[in-house]
Amino acid sequence: MVKAGPQGLPVGDLQKQLEIPASTLSHHISSLISVSLVRQERQGRTLYCHACYEKLSALIAFLTEECCTGADGLHNTNNDVGE
Repeated sequence: MVKAGPQGLPVGDLQKQLEIPASTLSHHISSLISVSLVRQERQGRTLYCHACYEKLSALIAFLTEECCTGADGLHNTNNDVGE
């Protein structure tokens, strides 16, 4: 989903890539939406998922700073999630 960029990814395409049941995917997407890491948008009959890059970057920064302090091998802190 992150690699899809700002245009997002259709839920059906995401399900095919992950090879998981629709109900499982729906559960996980709902969890990501509830914490504002993902948003959904309907375009016609297609439901798209969009990564919320600002929130993801903030989460990565927090985890890197607070949880990985002193861990070896974590010197590259590239904050550009979209690449």
